[in-house]
Amino acid sequence: MENYQTMVEALNGLKEQGYTLDFNLVNGILHNSEQNITLHPDDFNINGVYRFEGPSDPADNSVVYSLESEKYGIKGVFVNGYGVYSDDVSEELLNKLDTPNG
Repeated sequence: MENYQTMVEALNGLKEQGYTLDFNLVNGILHNSEQNITLHPDDFNINGVYRFEGPSDPADNSVVYSLESEKYGIKGVFVNGYGVYSDDVSEELLNKLDTPNG
């Protein structure tokens, strides 16, 4: 797994490795609006987790997940804040995201 120094570096590096879709959290599940793909926790594996801390503000903390779905034959990324500022997620998705190599 690469050791990226910034979130932008991670996103660019992952894109070069084929992680081309961007996923957002919608109603407790992951969704890509470009291809209208919805991923439930059983639909994907987490290939990498990259955490970044803001220089002074905890609200700047973020985590980048590299995801792969054999079901849909796609790779993508999900970017989310972590700690007390993270978005609401379903317990099932939270457990998946908290498990390395989910």
